Amino acid sequence: MANPNSFPYIVFAGTPDFAAAALHELIQSGYPISLVITQPDRRSGRGLKMVYSPVKTLAIEEGIPFYQPKCLKNSEVETKLKKLNAQFLIVAAYGKIIPSKILTLFNNKCLNIHASLLPRWRGAAPIERAIMADDKETGISIMQMEEGLDTGAIYSLIREKILSNDTAGSLESRLKKTGARAIVKAIELIQNQGLSPEPQSRAGITYASKINRAETSIDWTLPAKQIECLIRALSPKFGAFTFLDKQRIKIWRASVIYRQSAGVPGSVKLVKNMSLAVECGRNALLVEELQLPGRQKVDAKIFASSATSIHGKVLGG
Repeated sequence: MANPNSFPYIVFAGTPDFAAAALHELIQSGYPISLVITQPDRRSGRGLKMVYSPVKTLAIEEGIPFYQPKCLKNSEVETKLKKLNAQFLIVAAYGKIIPSKILTLFNNKCLNIHASLLPRWRGAAPIERAIMADDKETGISIMQMEEGLDTGAIYSLIREKILSNDTAGSLESRLKKTGARAIVKAIELIQNQGLSPEPQSRAGITYASKINRAETSIDWTLPAKQIECLIRALSPKFGAFTFLDKQRIKIWRASVIYRQSAGVPGSVKLVKNMSLAVECGRNALLVEELQLPGRQKVDAKIFASSATSIHGKVLGG
């Protein structure tokens, strides 16, 4: 670690927990944060209360100035950043494109913490897309920012196995810690050893578009494994849903029953110990946790024991 007196001043841009973990690590490592930029407060929950982002909450706790512009493409933002004279801009899941005029203020020292092994899964939802695709590994890329969508040169890649039971939540929990450590290490190597980034590979480029509501609906004609991956990828943020007697239910946890399907896709069977199995296009899915509208999540066996009439019904529609 460098002498604290030589630590560069940093502007940090980020919004969710993933970003807050990196900001916390930078603070704990002694790096002075000149300014935190985060998304404007949003209303959330049944009461639609105004909610601070995790990054803003941490900035307030640490007494760090924060800034919440609606748009970065205005002269006020540029002027504000010029006055700070910070050496690095560190970005993690900020949620908006950083304009080129801002990037040029930091003399090529704009670094992004991205939750994939670039160039695979460029874009907004790399963790969810990796699980949906049944990837066996992902990781963290520390990237030099440029105008393109996650196209910048790479300072470091840190690999992380995707476990067979990983949800987007559990995988993100590990990746945010890895990313936090990786950004501190990258800044140290850039400052002390002149670390230079390497261009991304031109092979294996994929894009992780935002999750849209339509794709959170379960298509029971798909193979059970593909549906199981969807369920894990959408937990805990979105939830994969289906319909039961016109009720929209979410399925939060399930596992594959590897056998030849014998029924109509979406048809429900109560198997031994009141377990709830659903036929798929190939094999079947053992539902383990679900949620009815306006209710708490519940073990599927508990639900099935009080809803034996579900046997033979067809989910979906």
